[in-house]
Amino acid sequence: MTMSRLIPSARMILQAGAAFAALSAMPAFAQDTATPAETQAEETQGYDGEIVVTARRREETLRDVPIAITAFTGEQLEASGALDITDIANTTPNVTLEVSRGTNSTLSAFIRGVGQQDPVAGFEAGVGIYLDDVYLNRPQAAVLDIYDVERIEVLRGPQGTLYGRNTIGGAIKYVTRRLGDTPSFKLRGTYGSYNQIDGVVSASAPLGNTGLRVGAAYARLTRDGFGENLTTGAENYDKDLWAARGTIEFEPSAEAFFRISGDYTKDTSQPRGGHRLIPGIATGAPVLDDVYDTRAGLTSPAQEVEAWGITGLIELKPADWLTFRSITSYRKDDSATPIDFDSLPAVQVDVPAFYNNKQFSQEAQFLIDTGSFSGLLGVYYLDAEARTVFDVRLPGGVTALTYGNVFTDTVAVFGDFTYDLGEMFSVSAGGRYTWDQRQSTILRQTFLGGGSPFFGGAGTLFATTSNFRGEADFAQFTPRASISFKPSADHNLYASWAKGFKGGGFDPRGQSTACRTPAGGACSPQQVYDFLAFDPEKVTTYEIGYKASLFDRRVNLALAAFQSDYTDVQVPGSIGTTINGQQTFVGVTTNAGKARIKGVEFEGNVIASRDLGAPGGTLNLSWTLGYLDAKYLHFIDARGIDVANRRKIQNTPDLTASGTLAYKVPVGDGAISASTTVSYRSDSQQFELRTPMLDQPAYTLLDANLVWDINQTFSLGIHGRNLTNERYIVAGYNFLAQNPDTGDFLRTPAGAYVPTLGTEGVLTAYYGNPRQVFVTGTVKF
Repeated sequence: MTMSRLIPSARMILQAGAAFAALSAMPAFAQDTATPAETQAEETQGYDGEIVVTARRREETLRDVPIAITAFTGEQLEASGALDITDIANTTPNVTLEVSRGTNSTLSAFIRGVGQQDPVAGFEAGVGIYLDDVYLNRPQAAVLDIYDVERIEVLRGPQGTLYGRNTIGGAIKYVTRRLGDTPSFKLRGTYGSYNQIDGVVSASAPLGNTGLRVGAAYARLTRDGFGENLTTGAENYDKDLWAARGTIEFEPSAEAFFRISGDYTKDTSQPRGGHRLIPGIATGAPVLDDVYDTRAGLTSPAQEVEAWGITGLIELKPADWLTFRSITSYRKDDSATPIDFDSLPAVQVDVPAFYNNKQFSQEAQFLIDTGSFSGLLGVYYLDAEARTVFDVRLPGGVTALTYGNVFTDTVAVFGDFTYDLGEMFSVSAGGRYTWDQRQSTILRQTFLGGGSPFFGGAGTLFATTSNFRGEADFAQFTPRASISFKPSADHNLYASWAKGFKGGGFDPRGQSTACRTPAGGACSPQQVYDFLAFDPEKVTTYEIGYKASLFDRRVNLALAAFQSDYTDVQVPGSIGTTINGQQTFVGVTTNAGKARIKGVEFEGNVIASRDLGAPGGTLNLSWTLGYLDAKYLHFIDARGIDVANRRKIQNTPDLTASGTLAYKVPVGDGAISASTTVSYRSDSQQFELRTPMLDQPAYTLLDANLVWDINQTFSLGIHGRNLTNERYIVAGYNFLAQNPDTGDFLRTPAGAYVPTLGTEGVLTAYYGNPRQVFVTGTVKF
């Protein structure tokens, strides 16, 4: 049989199979207000109207990229009423993005079971967050509010070749708008539940015919609390934030582009007080009725998160086939936060904390495009410092001070290339070699009679339990390869293989005196080093995928199946223990061993009807599905026992799904759009060991939006989030004694819980947002 006869048959099989998948999945999942961008290609500009992304650091359509990727345009996010970057997780398969515990601004991110929950310096996220291609080295100030955004891209799977050592789960790219060639102005106001008052204004203009353009955006975001602090009278879960961004661009010719941008954010919201899940053990303090209320008594230091950065971008095109790009950035953030673990007025487990981060990065890229051959070569440098200081204040005036300081120097060279073997086949290969150096200082001191001097305490130094300085070097090669088969421009079948790693380091909360020899004596310096150190973790992922547009692009879908082999998994944790008769707080970080994560992801969209109800009326159905089979294969606990079958990967539901039903109809000079979204997440654990009451059962969220674009200048909208007022836990603390195999809480003969820190017991939860309804108005010209 000739190839010319075979190809049409293959196309018919692909189209029939894809149509069957789309139709069979349609009833199972409704769609989401923040529709994946690949399902809305006709609404944005790019190649033939399709979404253009830079997942491989060069412009490509979503369908052509051999990566599982979801993208959201700024217009989609605005129409859906998205408030911050965590909102996109509801409609992105196998992704968890949550606000971490005591602030509005610290992010916990997991993709395909890989991530990092603990925001302490010394631990780095397994999901890379990028602001205009600048890597944010720490999770503080990483809950990015959505304003002045062009698009957000979510890249699932290890991205170590192009994005570096800490992207073994994936990467999230927040891309701001470039300035236009004509003057523009936009004002957006919001008012809603809990006295939500938001204002965003942005403007830009060219300066004559000089090639210079200037722009600025300002956001003021406020909201009363969802609950109240019954001890201090302060709002709980409120929001008080302002942010600004300024940009100067210079484009003297088509061969040169220069950009300097700066951003600033200040969050002075009240500290988030947690909700106790058990009565006080010593006092019997009852559990509060409202999960957003708290009795937390710690008020110092005053909560404040301040972050800023400046970035310089240079793009030069010395030849048609060659582009040079330079990205230079400096970023800094400082957080002061009082975290009352026990959420009671008395000093039980009170943790005042400072987080200070700064980083300088430089990246240079050479992009090549000769038609059939494209790719890039690059070099990257990062110099970062992260400091964490906190007290753990216990009853009786005992305070454990932890001071951790981590310096990171990273140099990497990388390349990634694609060669088109013909119209149907292309192959890609790349690799990155990274040199990592980590220097850590760990100081642990015990004070009696009050807090440590770092937080204005008058305690007396009783003991120094850690005074450690360590250095470690890591070098790693992370390759990737893929092959794509495109029987036509509307189909892409691909297979890929990629490796990634996350750097090792030292537990900044470690207590060196807790290291004991087998005979029970004090450890040698080398043994202390080994006790506090943890190794890099690594992942190898195999993936096959299919992306297609069918029936004149009325049906769009993306399907991926993968397996990740995850080794030396870093499991940071903190425990309460008793040493020499005194309760104390100890950080415990282990490299658990091995895990295997298998999964499937599906994203689909169908234009179900055109000219429905009126000329131009369009009914759209979109849905997503993510399934994970994530298992530890080897997990050695502190007893030296393999407990793999008794541990689960944290913050990783087996099933995530969403569906959106949307209708848009022209009205006068504009249009009316209505949509409703259902999103579902199956049960998940906060930590590797089961924690009753704190682990989150399965839940479903319902959102809805109605937007009237009156004309090109004015629009009005009403948005509802979590309309069923679901209560769901996003983070928490546990310092109760547990059975190390089952997770069941230990009890006294009288049936009381056994606290490991304090006398009241700590089982504290933080919750996602309740029902919110808000209206928006936009003016733009």
